[in-house]
Formats: sequence, structure tokens, C-alpha cells
Amino acid sequence: MSNTLTDIGTLIDSHPGIHGGCPLIAGTGVTVRRIAIWYKQGLRAEEIAARIGHLTIAQVYAALTYYHINREEIDADIAAQEAEADRIEALHKASRQS
Repeated sequence: MSNTLTDIGTLIDSHPGIHGGCPLIAGTGVTVRRIAIWYKQGLRAEEIAARIGHLTIAQVYAALTYYHINREEIDADIAAQEAEADRIEALHKASRQS
């Protein structure tokens, strides 16, 4: 058994040049937003870890912990992303109808 302890604060990171500075699972390109979206769709942490095979269950739980602590911020980010996707889709439909 390993006696190495991990500081949970090292599991979530952000960099201005990666995904616009959104919180990420450290050492990956996986955003907390992506984990939160799947969680909100009803996936369990184990299912999320299985979908992204290079993540450990601890990394997924760290992302979910970050999400629950910062729910308003992450939910606002998700809503903004969805609104932008809707806007782009509407522009695309309008240009096809012209």
C-alpha cells in the first residue's frame, strides 16, 4: 500500500491559454465543465471515468468537488457555452435559407 498523500488542490488547474482559462483536471485537457455536463446528464463518476479512460476516479471526483463548490460559476459557463452554440446554429440555419 502506498503512503503517498496527494494534495487535492493539485488535481484542478487552469491556464489562460488552454480552454480560455477554464478549470481543468490537472495534466489533462479535460474541463471541469465537461465533467459537470455529464454529471448533470445523470452519469455517475465511475461512468465518466470509463468514458475518459485516461482519468482516474479520483480526478473525476476532484472535478465534481470543484463543480459543487463553484456551482454558480460553472453553471453560468455551461449556460454561456450553450447560448453561443445556439447562436451559431441559428446563424448557420439562416445562411442556408438565404
